[in-house]
Amino acid sequence: MADDGDGRLRTEGNGGGRGSGGVGESLVGGGMLLIVGLLALGLLAAYRLYLRWGTRSGLGGAARQSQAAALPRMKRRDFTREQLREFDGTRNPRILLAVNGKVFDVTKGSKFYGPEGPYGIFAGRDASRGLATFCLDKDALRDEYDDLSDLNAVQMESVREWEMQFKEKYDYVGRLLKPGEEPSEYTDEEDTKDHTKQE
Repeated sequence: MADDGDGRLRTEGNGGGRGSGGVGESLVGGGMLLIVGLLALGLLAAYRLYLRWGTRSGLGGAARQSQAAALPRMKRRDFTREQLREFDGTRNPRILLAVNGKVFDVTKGSKFYGPEGPYGIFAGRDASRGLATFCLDKDALRDEYDDLSDLNAVQMESVREWEMQFKEKYDYVGRLLKPGEEPSEYTDEEDTKDHTKQE
């Protein structure tokens, strides 16, 4: 041991560093701070994810699910873009979306398509372009009628596949009308036959 001139003792084995800590203990202390900081960030991220997604399946999500189950089946009808917008899950508990000109009732999937859901951007809208391009940005959806004519063959095939998936899982409730197109008249028999076919 030797006095380094400022009243502190150093040992020959600590590399000449000042004090009793040296470089090794500084690195260990800094590493511990880094680990604690990363752990705190991880816990904060997990808590935020819980608040965002975990509570949706709690009481609020359960209430929306039971409300959706209590809704009667929607009678078949056709929709303009403006009429479809009313079914976005905020103004009306029923949630509709269109894929490839066909409108589906996705209310039972409200945890996905509801206002808080990861695909809520599609609620009350024509989701075809967003599904074809795998884009969840509002800019990917058009406010005017979208004929999808600029999509390539692969994207159109993707739209058709999505349409088939929606037909298997959700009720088909009508068509999305082109501008100036007249709605179809559906009979109760057509409506009932199609609903029983989907079950």
